[in-house]
Amino acid sequence: MTIEPGKTVKLAPGGYHLMLMDLKNPLKQGDKLPLTLEFEKAGKVQVSFDVQGVGAQGPTGGGGTDMKKMPSHSDMKM
Repeated sequence: MTIEPGKTVKLAPGGYHLMLMDLKNPLKQGDKLPLTLEFEKAGKVQVSFDVQGVGAQGPTGGGGTDMKKMPSHSDMKM
């Protein structure tokens, strides 16, 4: 995906998201998860995510996920 300079991308249920794989420990509700996102041109950006329960309402009040509207992972590069 290309993010144009000065633009933002929102991570949200049913939209763009990050998939975390091969975690060393399980995530627990209430934890803070520090991550480093690495961009081709912008370099590394440190972020922190709050771990919430499945189906929890996000900061914008949206809750749950409609699996029929989820984007396909078939175009993932591994």
